[in-house]
Amino acid sequence: MTIDYYEILQISKDATGAEIKKSYRKLAVQYHPDKNQGDKKAEDKFKLINEAYDILSKDEKRQIYDRYGKEGLDRQGAGFQSGGMDDIMDIFNSMFSGGGGGFGGGGSRRRDPSAKYALDFEISLDLAFNEAVFGIKKEISTEYKIPCNTCNGTGAKDGKMQNCQYCDGQGQVVMRQGFMSFAQECPKCQGSGQSVQEKCPTCNARGYTEETQTVTIDIPAGIDTGNRLRVAGHGNENRHGQRGDLYVSFNVEEDEHFVRDGNDIYIVVPTFFTQCILGETITIPSLGGELDLDLKPGTRDKEHFIFKDEGVADVHSGRKGRLIAQIKMILPEKINDEQRVLLEKIQDSYGVESRPHKSSFESAFERVKGWFN
Repeated sequence: MTIDYYEILQISKDATGAEIKKSYRKLAVQYHPDKNQGDKKAEDKFKLINEAYDILSKDEKRQIYDRYGKEGLDRQGAGFQSGGMDDIMDIFNSMFSGGGGGFGGGGSRRRDPSAKYALDFEISLDLAFNEAVFGIKKEISTEYKIPCNTCNGTGAKDGKMQNCQYCDGQGQVVMRQGFMSFAQECPKCQGSGQSVQEKCPTCNARGYTEETQTVTIDIPAGIDTGNRLRVAGHGNENRHGQRGDLYVSFNVEEDEHFVRDGNDIYIVVPTFFTQCILGETITIPSLGGELDLDLKPGTRDKEHFIFKDEGVADVHSGRKGRLIAQIKMILPEKINDEQRVLLEKIQDSYGVESRPHKSSFESAFERVKGWFN
């Protein structure tokens, strides 16, 4: 089966570096082993995602791959290598490290093999366009896990466990491939070495129950789709009373008029063709209210007018992007007899200039005539 790295990362072949990294972050979180325990398909997908990012995030490897495919990489020794994963690890440190920050951090921490669930968990939150641009405080309700009191979080009736029969209580299984041996976590007991003898009647062997919490989060201005916010101490609770962290990922709704591209804002400005020809000062909406746009005489269709510091504030630095107004020239769909006469007079007043096709094609006309002589 041919591997298509672009298809794996769900991007187009002309994707920018930023687009590659954004898609990688999203897919890596989705298929991370901590979130898909015991799912072999997710594990294989996770490995392919990392392999694809390692190739496409490096210009030299990407050029070889685009030209010769994966076989070309293999021939030149430029394929996926675990030693070339510094950038990948940097991303994972930002997504999953247990740092003390609030915005954008990650939350994986060393897992207790006997635990039935991870301490950290993530939810998704929809934001209106203006809420993301200007920031807002939101009160959200979530459910979090606590150890079952009946079985003390073991999932077993009266807390009675037995050695896992699959790994014989070792917590690991040894896989042999040729002359090599690899030890990996037991897929049945997740490394604990023990299994449930009889299910707990309260939690049905899950080892936890759920409680509802209400949390107020302060969402900073400039948040965008795919960003994550860490809410420390509001994750799941373990048997020792320790709480993990809650992570909130955001999905920002689109606006009717403003189109966001990072910290820049685009707006399409419909203008009648006479406004573009004659020039005029018009008022357009902006994130801060209104702006005056000076149409110079001879303004072209799709021409851009740029207003610095009128875009979205960067969520990290606070520096604002640009507002970019794109002209959409409107032509009349119908004209009456009086308007036609006026337009013909205007056209005639420009003389030769009003019929540029004649001078442009003059030499072409002569050459075509010569073909038939």
